[in-house]
Amino acid sequence: MSRKIIGLLHPGAMGVTVGASIKAGGHRVVWASDGRSEATVERANKAELEDIGTLSELVKASEIIVSVCPPHAAKDVANKVIEFGFTGLYVDVNAVSPAMSRQIADIITATRAEYIDGGIIGPPAYNPGRTRLYLSGPKAHEIKPLFDKGNMTAIVIGEEPGAASALKMCYAAWTKGSSAMLLAIRALAEAEGVSEALLDEWKISQPELEDRSEFAATGSAPKAWRFVGEMKEIAATFNQANLPEQFHLGAAELYRRLEKFKDQFGSVTITKVIEELNKKR
Repeated sequence: MSRKIIGLLHPGAMGVTVGASIKAGGHRVVWASDGRSEATVERANKAELEDIGTLSELVKASEIIVSVCPPHAAKDVANKVIEFGFTGLYVDVNAVSPAMSRQIADIITATRAEYIDGGIIGPPAYNPGRTRLYLSGPKAHEIKPLFDKGNMTAIVIGEEPGAASALKMCYAAWTKGSSAMLLAIRALAEAEGVSEALLDEWKISQPELEDRSEFAATGSAPKAWRFVGEMKEIAATFNQANLPEQFHLGAAELYRRLEKFKDQFGSVTITKVIEELNKKR
């Protein structure tokens, strides 16, 4: 692929590795620092991404824009990009329902711009072979080569927008959904005074669950603020398929209760999480 100018919105914990994966292929990756946090600026500088200042300047400069943001903001970001007159190729890789992906596609393609649906599975791509970017849409095969030299593996799974988002929803429905259930179970056991008995029974019949619940607390609680919107998008996906949505709405509420642990990596324990979940509201 010839050298492209790619606009990245935004270099958060995941987004910065998306940008680095593209940059590894020799492409110019620009971003807009206006209104972003010091942590975001630090991440972008470390990855040697080019700060172009404002969203309007990013839109003017970019042939392709990749959107990586919390799911609740995905539609607003697309609207803002179009308001500034973008006519290139827009790649939305956010954790949104297939229906939301198609709404964003309608926003983008109402002008001369084109749309690709994406979904990321795996951790931030600091190492090769651990993170997949699934793509769907008429020009998905044209986007795939952007990632051929970086740590993120791009995989095309369909010609219509929505397929990549559907896969992401199915995957996260289990990974993040089951973590929420384990935390809720640990909180319930504590509330009913049977925590020790539950852990003893798990050691006999489900020996992996204690460690999984511990990891759910330490790994998920600092990111819970980002999972609220994702659980709601998953619930909407189930509902749109005429399947029960209530479990993932419950998971959204559980993660909402853990928002106070935002970015507290290394300091969250299962005890703190259980105490927070069991607070009277």
